[in-house]
Amino acid sequence: MVDSNQSGGCGCTGDSNRAEHDPAYRRALWIVVLLNLGFGACEIVGGFIADSQALKADALDFLGDGTITFVGLIALGWAAAVRARIALVQGIFLMTLGLGVIGVAFWRALTAVAPDADLMGGIGIIALVINGASAFVLSRFREGDANVRAVWLFSRNDALANVAVIAAAGLVALTNSAWPDLTVAAVIAALFLHSAFEILRSARAELHQLALAS
Repeated sequence: MVDSNQSGGCGCTGDSNRAEHDPAYRRALWIVVLLNLGFGACEIVGGFIADSQALKADALDFLGDGTITFVGLIALGWAAAVRARIALVQGIFLMTLGLGVIGVAFWRALTAVAPDADLMGGIGIIALVINGASAFVLSRFREGDANVRAVWLFSRNDALANVAVIAAAGLVALTNSAWPDLTVAAVIAALFLHSAFEILRSARAELHQLALAS
């Protein structure tokens, strides 16, 4: 974790106090909340229409990210210990979501049906644009306390997952098989679990430092 009093020349910052009072950061969070919740609602419908587990998993990620980013926005004015505890909740939520997606993917593997590859790929491309915009908006705030880092990781991982969804749609079209779709759903779940570990580790370290300082 970077020194909380340092700022990089590119405008990146590790100063959580600046993040708390910086109007630009608040605007960035509101943009991400609206993009994630709005598109997540659309993508979950598209996932059911296309019968794609990867799209459904990605939609859950959008909705979860939007909700948790909103919590991050509200938490900016709270005490450091409270923010770290909220980051712990974010990590636990993400871990639960990842395990749930893996479980559903295994269940669907028993009766796997190839999804609509064209619809799956089209929605994946739109999702990539949305997540790319979110990641760009948040990029200069990606270094900071656990709560700030959690928000950045959510948007970054969404963009990576969308690339995998698009690739899976191409493989579904080529093979007429559900396995690329199920595999990507599992990959998205793995991203959930990796981010959850990073967030939980950072939050626990911050709580430990706060306890030592008190």
